[in-house]
Amino acid sequence: MSPLLYYALPALGSYVMLSFFLRRPRLLHTPWVPAFRPRLGAHRGGSGERLENTMEAMENSMAQRADFLELDCQLTRDGVVVVSHDKNLSRQTGVNRDVGSLNFEDLPLLKEELEVYFSPGHFARGADRHMMRLEDLFRRFPRTPMSVEVKERNEELIHKIACLVRHYDRNEITIWASEKSSIMKKCKAANPEMPTSFTLSRGFWVLLFYYLGLLPFISIPEKFFMCFLPTIINRTYFPFSHPGLNQLAAVVAKW
Repeated sequence: MSPLLYYALPALGSYVMLSFFLRRPRLLHTPWVPAFRPRLGAHRGGSGERLENTMEAMENSMAQRADFLELDCQLTRDGVVVVSHDKNLSRQTGVNRDVGSLNFEDLPLLKEELEVYFSPGHFARGADRHMMRLEDLFRRFPRTPMSVEVKERNEELIHKIACLVRHYDRNEITIWASEKSSIMKKCKAANPEMPTSFTLSRGFWVLLFYYLGLLPFISIPEKFFMCFLPTIINRTYFPFSHPGLNQLAAVVAKW
């Protein structure tokens, strides 16, 4: 056998095998049937039309046939899990205090208008300016699927979210979300029955394994992948100050 064939034949055989399983992953993995299939999600509860993460925003989103609520949680000083994107209240309320430094009853009202994060120059307004408890949201929408994102490595917050989900029998319809794998690990330990979404690093690795042809041989415990719509980059969302970088980001994200 020539040296060329000695290396070429195994490489070709490996390529054929990887290509075969990449197109037929169900030969190696049992298909997972999701408990729900979200079609219209409300970011921060519907922050494009009402003040973010308020009950009014959630109710408005549901009235427009949203079937999935995305939100973030923080913990107050007296141990109440509240729905809030930011740890610090400056942007939302104008008060330079952390959520964790105040009791729930002392949380300030939201501003009368808040700029829409993915649409600079556009503002959302609403009559409801109160921050709400996660428990109140679970009571109001008991069977609505939700994604709860944890941004800080706060074990007390994670534990309380896990307990609330169990208490209201929402294990299958409440998703753990976090950008950081270290936080997601703690979330899964607190309530392993809740489905998880991809962290940033896990999303990168799955993409890499796909292009290497190894994805069919990799276990994927995550059940959901969540990302903002790539087409908003350089249209209503400008993550970089340089126009050229925004154009490049738009092309790469769409790809």
